[in-house]
Amino acid sequence: MRVFLAVIFLALLGYALSFVLFVSNLPVAPAVLPKADGIVALTGGNERLDTAVALLERGVGQRLLVSGVAAETTKETVGKMSEGGPRFACCADIGYAAEDTHGNAQEAADWTREHHFNSLVIVTGRYHMPRTMKEFSALLPDVTLIAYPVEQNRVALDGWWRHPKTAQLLHREYVKYLASLVTTRLAK
Repeated sequence: MRVFLAVIFLALLGYALSFVLFVSNLPVAPAVLPKADGIVALTGGNERLDTAVALLERGVGQRLLVSGVAAETTKETVGKMSEGGPRFACCADIGYAAEDTHGNAQEAADWTREHHFNSLVIVTGRYHMPRTMKEFSALLPDVTLIAYPVEQNRVALDGWWRHPKTAQLLHREYVKYLASLVTTRLAK
């Protein structure tokens, strides 16, 4: 019985430590603006959209895909929400097919092939970036992927352990990340 309890304790301790390591290693935005063929923004917060549109307007990529947009939302609405300018008007595409991160990756893979892009800047929340990069790299193994994580106002990553909702969000994302490790390996 003691051996069984020791194994359970060690497994829980290992899980807890790996979770803390996951949160501690969440990526930050690059100090220098990247350059790529295209930009993909995953919906899920104004910060993501605003950042991706600003990157497009500054010439970081030739085109922008906003992936996972609600069916009733038009390109014009997205442009107004994000203060998109002339580059948004000509060079932004709105994707309606994705319902989850894997769907975002599939939508982006189709879009990337259609435009013959070799590099992408991926814009999503910091907490969401590890799983996003795992899903995207599984479907786009020959494309250079550049993570551009954004801070989201509603997610307090500094002192996350003091904020129960943030800790729950991070734990849910960690579980989804672990699942994506399994599913992307099985897909290969």
